[in-house]
Amino acid sequence: MAQLLDLPPENVHLIHVEGTGSYGQNGSDDAAADAVILAQAVGKPVRVQWTREEEFVWEPKSPAMVMEISGGLDARGNVVAWDYHVWSPSHVARARFAGQLVTAQLLSKQPAPQTRFSFGAERNAPTNYTFPVQRVTVHYLGNPLMRASSFRSLGGCENTFANESFMDELAAAAGVDALEFRLRHLSDPRERAILMAVGEEAGWTPHPLPRRDPAQLAQGRGVAFARYENDQAIVACIAEVEVQRSSGVVKVKRIVLAHDCGLIINPDGVKNQIEGNVIQSLSRALKEEVQFNELRITSNNWETYPILTFSEVPDVEIVLINRPDQPALGAGEPSTVTTAAALANAIFDATGARLRQIPFTPKRVKRALEESQNS
Repeated sequence: MAQLLDLPPENVHLIHVEGTGSYGQNGSDDAAADAVILAQAVGKPVRVQWTREEEFVWEPKSPAMVMEISGGLDARGNVVAWDYHVWSPSHVARARFAGQLVTAQLLSKQPAPQTRFSFGAERNAPTNYTFPVQRVTVHYLGNPLMRASSFRSLGGCENTFANESFMDELAAAAGVDALEFRLRHLSDPRERAILMAVGEEAGWTPHPLPRRDPAQLAQGRGVAFARYENDQAIVACIAEVEVQRSSGVVKVKRIVLAHDCGLIINPDGVKNQIEGNVIQSLSRALKEEVQFNELRITSNNWETYPILTFSEVPDVEIVLINRPDQPALGAGEPSTVTTAAALANAIFDATGARLRQIPFTPKRVKRALEESQNS
């Protein structure tokens, strides 16, 4: 604020006011900048409240990410090599300089600084599987087309989606059950226990991928596993879906999730966090997408940026594994990262169609179904 107003920092007095929360960066810094510019212009205190449409358009967006993976299997169907590349801008751009504020940029008061600070795209880019060779390369992009910043789990959701989708592809190529294939490549007892727990709770029946339900309303199951940030809470998720072939609509019937965050102090609080993670990440996986044209953001309300509705929330079953002898780990983000992958893998199991772009809109699902039939 001092940089923006060209004042000494001691002349700026900030009073914090409680407001709505967010899982990442919203427009609060920019609204504060609007307020100080307007207050200075009129010489009186000013209250600024962005409308929903204004915040949809002007707030930072979750960074776009592109992942490419290649791998190899030996004659016994085991992974012998894994090569992962991800391209992404930084996932943290919380204003540390006046030039990072929309107001400053529009007024040309401060140039946007070209910082080398990059963070977030590497989150869960490596896997916890024991491959003989695993290479992970993160390519940071300096100038995203749209102002980007943090969203819940930073790059963890997108990287896990790519990793666990590719694990499913390798399992299918090897002709091995998806859950068994993952267990083959895990050596840590806690990580193995999570996968076995979610399989038992969901009543998982081993089968080679994909089953390709021929019904018009195809049903399938998918599994995904991750250890958040590779050394934090451990999560495994099984999704049960129905795919309507004629429309491409995906209905999620059931989510089963096993969760190990070490010592559990408040089981009810952990379950609340997990349920919130699952519902929000389901919404991201199925519906949420920023739309734009050559001039502006066009998804500026709940019609053009739809989110999950109450009637679309599936049954969510949670298995908590308490580890009283281990440190307590966070539960605020880990169960976000496996949802999209579990859904994609369930769609693949039901139809043989592989979804490689989030969200899984009916249009994208129908296109994938057509491509699967023609291949």
